[in-house]
Amino acid sequence: MNRLMADNLRCVGDYRAQLGETPIWCERSASLLWVDILAGKLLRHWPQAQRTEIHEVPEFTSAVLLTTLQDVFIAVSQSGIWRYDYLSLTKTLLSPWPEVEKGKRPNEAAIAPDGSLWFSTMDPKAIETSGAWYRLDAAGGEAKKMLGAQQVPNTLQWHDDYVWFADSLRHQIHCARETTDALIIEQSWTVPGIPDGSALTTDGLLINARWGSSLLTVAALKKTTMTPLYDLPLPVCQPSSCTLGGSEFSDLFITSARDGLLSPGSIDGALISIKTPYTGRPANRFRL
Repeated sequence: MNRLMADNLRCVGDYRAQLGETPIWCERSASLLWVDILAGKLLRHWPQAQRTEIHEVPEFTSAVLLTTLQDVFIAVSQSGIWRYDYLSLTKTLLSPWPEVEKGKRPNEAAIAPDGSLWFSTMDPKAIETSGAWYRLDAAGGEAKKMLGAQQVPNTLQWHDDYVWFADSLRHQIHCARETTDALIIEQSWTVPGIPDGSALTTDGLLINARWGSSLLTVAALKKTTMTPLYDLPLPVCQPSSCTLGGSEFSDLFITSARDGLLSPGSIDGALISIKTPYTGRPANRFRL
């Protein structure tokens, strides 16, 4: 497997992100979207045409996610949750940033199977244990707090009726049950390194980026159990997240970051693409 990864790994384009995050594959347009949180950029790449576009987004935008409308996305930023029209480059506020989270920034975000938006908040300096998970219904309104007392909330995947997430600087991955008003943690694992963003395969493999460790880890999920399987080395120091996309949903796209590195390598901060034997599913869409 490691040899297969090495033979198929390549960097996508010349852009090097300060903090690349939240890659999302749009199967309708056959394009990948991701953000550079610290630079305030949205990047969109069409592999078939080998074309990349870069646009400005609001300060501390941690994710640009899919909706049921073509080329209309959800931007999760420190200034609120926005409807973002890609063609006209206009945005409309859907929901304000939670009042109690003033001074914090968003981190991980994803659309749930029911079409709602989930996002996390965190101390911008990643010091205080004051982060939280929020849920915004597809109908809009104010976001509801689902879980608090997090340090750096990361990874957000739904599998076997459970929600999987990480608290990076606590070195933990959690399996939780969702109720109407809360996330209730069922099982927790302390893992080596710093677990960041993840992809999920159709057969329940969690592919997790390990920040600062130059690798991905693969584990098998089943109900409330997680079984570590193997590691996949990478040529970047700080892989931040990953997703499966491409025509067969078997291309693994990995974001990375240069932020905090005293001597970053030539490809630190790059988007990496790897052809794999894995298969993913289309990303969920926010219902507009």
